[in-house]
Amino acid sequence: MSMRDNLDISAYLVLGPENTLGRPVADVVAQAIAAGFTCVQVRSKECSARELISYTAQASEVIRQAGAQDRVALLIDDRLDAVYAARQQGIKVDGVHVGQTDIPVEACRALLGSDAVVGLSARADEMLEYVKTADMSLVDYLGVGPLHETPTKTDCGLAADGTIITKSLEDLAALHQASPVPIVVGGGVKVADIPAVAQTGVDGFFVVSAVCAAPDPHAAAQELVQEWNAAKQAN
Repeated sequence: MSMRDNLDISAYLVLGPENTLGRPVADVVAQAIAAGFTCVQVRSKECSARELISYTAQASEVIRQAGAQDRVALLIDDRLDAVYAARQQGIKVDGVHVGQTDIPVEACRALLGSDAVVGLSARADEMLEYVKTADMSLVDYLGVGPLHETPTKTDCGLAADGTIITKSLEDLAALHQASPVPIVVGGGVKVADIPAVAQTGVDGFFVVSAVCAAPDPHAAAQELVQEWNAAKQAN
């Protein structure tokens, strides 16, 4: 069974070296996985392709050492070239996450093959149109946000006038109803947001700072996972 068949986006960590307060990326990944996180995306706008591949290799090794290669997906944000190059080097990378203005999902699927995970992100209003018109068989999940304004991705959800468009719970519920594939929600998500996000019916949450900038990443990750699991059981 491929990771695409076994994908779990319920607790999704996004990180790069600029997010970890100087702590090794691999250490933060290890703590999140130990706490129950199910998906890791390596994302950096500061790294070269070689650096990005190196951090991905470190994350992949952490996942292997945890015996989690079959249950924790490892993705790279945006850089299809880095995913391909990492795979050529024998690094286990499960796929790529792109935005609607990045490399088309058709190209990702064509290059990486039918077993790869391909995630797509955009604003919720654009997603509603996308799921109604696009070939969703090429996409494994949708990433939606921001729930709140967030310093880790300042260009997320920008309107034409430069203001931040955040996503309401009603937006998320409507997209969940319309989408044939799972949805993960992020953008400033904190523990206090988890019950309301879970009630919209979406399939998971993604975080950067809530884990990476926490004094104790493992404790922060564990609290998020426990809150999500409790909220889903309550629903």
